[in-house]
Amino acid sequence: MTEPHAGQPRRRADNIALGIGLTLLAIVIFGIQDAVSKSLVQTHSPFQLAMLRFWAFAAFSLVLVSRQGPLREAFRSKYPWLQWLRAILLVVDIWFFAMALKTVPLAELQAVVLVYPLMATLVAIPILGEKVGLFRLVAVFIGFCGALVIVRPGGLPIDGGVIFAILSAASYAVYIALTRKVSSADTTATSMVYVGVVGLLLTTAVGVFFWQPMDLAAMLQMGLVMVTSTAAHGLMMVALSRAPASTLQPFNYFALPWGIFLSYQVFGHLIDPAALIGGGIIVGAGLVVMARERHLSRVGRRGEMTAAEEETLPH
Repeated sequence: MTEPHAGQPRRRADNIALGIGLTLLAIVIFGIQDAVSKSLVQTHSPFQLAMLRFWAFAAFSLVLVSRQGPLREAFRSKYPWLQWLRAILLVVDIWFFAMALKTVPLAELQAVVLVYPLMATLVAIPILGEKVGLFRLVAVFIGFCGALVIVRPGGLPIDGGVIFAILSAASYAVYIALTRKVSSADTTATSMVYVGVVGLLLTTAVGVFFWQPMDLAAMLQMGLVMVTSTAAHGLMMVALSRAPASTLQPFNYFALPWGIFLSYQVFGHLIDPAALIGGGIIVGAGLVVMARERHLSRVGRRGEMTAAEEETLPH
C-alpha cells in the first residue's frame, strides 16, 4: 500500500494519454513495492517497515513543499486536528496492510483492499454529509458481496491477516473522507506536510521498539521499498498534473491483475478462481460507483472534483 499524494503541482494543459500511462507505471511500481514488502515482513516487523517508508515519504514531501514556499506557511491549517487524525489513519492503514501482507497472498490481498472506494462512499455520508442514492447503495452492496465471495467458506481463511486487510481498507476510506473535508479550506501542500511529518513522528515512536538488525539483503530490499514508494508517488503526482483525477481513478483497478501476476511470478501463488470472481465483482461495483459519481458531478448535484480526491488513487 502507498501513502497518499496530498500535494499536486499546478495543472498544466491536459494530456490524458500521458496521465494514464504514468498512472499505470506508478501502479506497476507500487505492486513491486508490495511484493518486496511481503518478502520483508516475513523476517522483519511491519512497524519497522512502515517507519522506514515514512522516513522516505517525509523527506520527499518536505522537499517538494519547501520548493513551493516557506514550510511554516504549509503548517497553517484551519482543521489542524482533522489533519492530525487523517495522518494517523494513514499510518494505521499502512500498519494494517503490512501486517496483512505477512499471511494473505498478494493477489487476494489486492482484491480485498479494493473495497476501499466502496467504503469511502458510505463514510462520506456522515463525514461529508453527502447524499448517496439507491443506485450507488446497491452497487456498494454488490461490491461487499464480492468480498464475501473471496472469504466464503473454504475460501480465504478469515484469520488475522484478512481482518487486517479489511481494517486497512476501512482506515483508508475514512482517511479519504477526511482529506476531502480538509481540502475545502486547506491547501494540498498543508495536507501533504501533515501526512509526512505526523506519519514520521508516529511511525518512528513505535517503530524504534521493533527495530531488528538487517543484513545486506534486507537493507537492499528496504532501500528498494523506500525508492519505489517515492518514485511511484512522484509519477502519480505528475500524472495528476496531466489528467483529471476522475479520469485516472478507474485505472487504479489495474492493481488487481498486476497483483495476480506478481503473486504467481514471485511467490508461485495462483489466485483461487472464486476469489478472482469476487475481485471482479468488487472492481465492477467500484467502477459503477465512480461512473455514477462522475455523472452526478457533471449535472451539478456534486461540486467540482477537488485536488484532494486524488487520494482515491492507489494506497
